[in-house]
Amino acid sequence: MRSAVVVGAGIAGLSVAGALARSGWAVTLLERADRVRPEPTAVVLWPNGVRALRALGLGAGLEAIATPLPDGGVRRPDGHWLVQPRALPADRMPVVVHREDLHDALIAGLGERVELRTGVTVETVHAEAGERPAVSDGRQTIEADLVVAADGVDSRIRRRLAPEATVVSSGSAAWRAVIPWYRAPQLPDGQTVGGEVLGAGYRFVSASLGDRGSAGGSARGGIYWVATAAGAARPEPPRTQLALLRRWYAGWPAPIGELLDATDPADLVQQEIRELRPLPRAYGYPAGPGGVVLLGDAAHAMPPHLGQGACLAFEDAATLAALLRESRLPDAVTAYDRVRRPRAATMVRQARRMSAVLQARGRLALRARDAALGTLTPRLLNTAAASAAQWRPPS
Repeated sequence: MRSAVVVGAGIAGLSVAGALARSGWAVTLLERADRVRPEPTAVVLWPNGVRALRALGLGAGLEAIATPLPDGGVRRPDGHWLVQPRALPADRMPVVVHREDLHDALIAGLGERVELRTGVTVETVHAEAGERPAVSDGRQTIEADLVVAADGVDSRIRRRLAPEATVVSSGSAAWRAVIPWYRAPQLPDGQTVGGEVLGAGYRFVSASLGDRGSAGGSARGGIYWVATAAGAARPEPPRTQLALLRRWYAGWPAPIGELLDATDPADLVQQEIRELRPLPRAYGYPAGPGGVVLLGDAAHAMPPHLGQGACLAFEDAATLAALLRESRLPDAVTAYDRVRRPRAATMVRQARRMSAVLQARGRLALRARDAALGTLTPRLLNTAAASAAQWRPPS
């Protein structure tokens, strides 16, 4: 029986661990934290992410937990439309999923062949020709035919194998929250949740998770929102951060103020937005009978403005699983590198272009952005959506 060590039990690690186990591999899943738990937020999945989950055998329950996310358009803080809402073709319509629901589906997909070990911080990786790849936490060394580094943007395995890839700040921070339906504001007739509002270095996006009344007080439906602001992450406690957000977004179009007022500090999740510059020169490193591969944010952390981070991680997992079924292990590691690097580079380039547009600051830059946004943003989004829609898992 072939064996794998997957480092990191986020959505990337869980998806690939389950896929390998369902293919007959013995999998050891290592997680640094003492518990495997998701953020109480949500994630947007574009058609490529949905298609990848189905290829991983996880599509059966996706419809029950996913909510379609129509295009809500783009406005300025004064309410002026920059981009009117548009009807999206069904094959380009994203969905939004509560992370805890997605986490439950991924955990259920692990099966009995996955040994989960928590509280393990991998410090080193061994990937030498002629020897089995291995990882170590300084106390024990675990060998396997394949090592999958799904340990996020701060991946220690990537630092060892691809030191040229440096983690840098994208110059902004993000705050996310899900307001459960029992606390969500009742909106006036004609006022909807959804769409995007752009200011000078500030951005606010919201979406509904299901319909009001579809979930009880303890269930996971509600209203999901994301706010981004230029600058570093804030060191203050969540209550103070929430007060800052209410001040920064005061006067913005409804229902932004209502959503922030209905948010509890315990709902708030802050994240510094970081990315890899440059990307690693390789995503696969043959060693001994197999090798080491980089997956998810460990391989291609990028600005979040196209919502492709989770989708690319699921693409990685689906591609790796398919190649391992079709090819000898060393060949699969090489093929994974050959297939995934160009794909990731394309999506990262598009995300950075969108980031440059959305983070414009200064009077002249904002005027230029607003004047061009009606044609530039749809063109960028259409290109990104087309790239996402065109992806298919290896047959």
